[in-house]
Amino acid sequence: MSLLSSLATLTLFKKAPPPPPPSFSAFAFLSSFAKEEKGWSDVVFFLGILLLASIALLVILDVLSRTMLKSKRTPPLIDASIPIVGGMLEFLKGPMKLMAKAFPKHGEVFTVPVFHERITFLIGPKVSEFFFKAKDVEMSQKEVYEFNVPTFGKGVVFDVDHQTRAEQFRFFADSLKSERLRTYVGMMVKEADAFFEKWGDEGEVDLLDSLSELIVLTASRCLLGREIRENLFSEVTALVHDLDKGMVPLSVFFPYAPIEAHRKRDKARKELALIFDKVIQARRESGSLEPDVLQTFIDARYKDGSKLTNDQVLGMLIAVLFAGQHTSSITSTWTGLLAIANKERVMPYLEQEQQQIMKKHGTKIDFDVLAEMDELHYAVKEALRMHPPLIMLLRKAQVNFDVETSDGKKYTVPKGHICATSPAFAHRMESVFKNPNTYDPQRFKTDENKFASYIGFGAGRHGCMGETFAFMQIKTIWSVLIRNYEFELIGDLPEPDYEGMVVGPKHPCKIRYKRREKKKNGLMKSPSMMSKSKSMTSK
Repeated sequence: MSLLSSLATLTLFKKAPPPPPPSFSAFAFLSSFAKEEKGWSDVVFFLGILLLASIALLVILDVLSRTMLKSKRTPPLIDASIPIVGGMLEFLKGPMKLMAKAFPKHGEVFTVPVFHERITFLIGPKVSEFFFKAKDVEMSQKEVYEFNVPTFGKGVVFDVDHQTRAEQFRFFADSLKSERLRTYVGMMVKEADAFFEKWGDEGEVDLLDSLSELIVLTASRCLLGREIRENLFSEVTALVHDLDKGMVPLSVFFPYAPIEAHRKRDKARKELALIFDKVIQARRESGSLEPDVLQTFIDARYKDGSKLTNDQVLGMLIAVLFAGQHTSSITSTWTGLLAIANKERVMPYLEQEQQQIMKKHGTKIDFDVLAEMDELHYAVKEALRMHPPLIMLLRKAQVNFDVETSDGKKYTVPKGHICATSPAFAHRMESVFKNPNTYDPQRFKTDENKFASYIGFGAGRHGCMGETFAFMQIKTIWSVLIRNYEFELIGDLPEPDYEGMVVGPKHPCKIRYKRREKKKNGLMKSPSMMSKSKSMTSK
């Protein structure tokens, strides 16, 4: 089951209140009943009848909610073979399968009943406009993502009110201003050069494993700080790994359940707090200023002048790390896999672009040089269009709102519904992208898509603030790789792993590499094997 299948389904259940313990009066009644009648066996029989009656009532209400009690204005409910639990069973098969089954019958808007909750899908740009443009008080993230609190910590992101979270997002934005990004590029290049130098002249690697390792190194340098990268990297990486593995499907259901994964998560969170408390306190006392995200959060101030506590600084760092680490490693992997699988058609554009840039700037890679790499930008964007790591985005409706489908059907989505939209499904719709199942980076040379057509980084009010950082990171990696190596895919292009917590390619992701020959001036030699062919490969 994917992260988002788990997230959507299990988050709903978490909101269901546990049954209250028997009151004294109820217990007294049952005891009296047992004494006056035929004993506790009759009590058990009585409770069994009561349970069966409750189930029957729920079934009747479920059926009525689909027929007599259903408003004509509310979205259509999907067919469920089993009352009450049928919607949940469909969801557990995977959201992509559910959407593929429901979309042809119900269209762009439909509702999945999951026990006492309702998940309304808004598929495509026409019906998801309010989803992306609504204010937090109209369409909220907090209720569907607050299972992250044990990992991120108290007082940050999903453990605060809308106003406080807005200020914390301002802190995120401050850490990603252009002057900061310019500094980060130098760190990224340094890490990439050192990492790929260890590859040697030729060999084979699992691309996902290799790039995931590099992304962690880069993130440590840019986000967590010099002290962590240079002195505590192995220790912190191991703890972050335990923190990551502590987020399992049950976590969304019961984030504080007493399981081993949660015990390791909580232990890692405490140990990270001790490590970072020393680093943060040392910076505060010395007054030293470092060019990283950690420093931005240390210096951050709310409008009332108050600052983040040391533990909250750590919580913000963890949130940033978790938001970008997996998605960047997955998207950088798909960028390479798709380009290599289509190398006769796509690689010439990427290689020629690097040659032209190197003629102009030499071997230098910085913020401005990366901005000139349009072809590489298109390749990253197309990889993310075809294989977004987050296949669903979620909100909870705080107000009723109206939607109109492309074919003119009008619905009112009730307050309280969980609302879901899917980049993975919408990006493959013929009405949104021409030839959506064909890998074609050149499609982005003319961006004529409507609002919320491309939602790989979200859109509207909650578009990903780390989008520029992510593009810089991935473009830095592939600039270094394309300049230094030629590639060949080993085996078939991997399928997406919809069983993963974040959807990436299935293992193995093996490629073969060979160092390029260079001209005397350091520029790439044009590889004769690469030619602009019209052969088409898609996945």
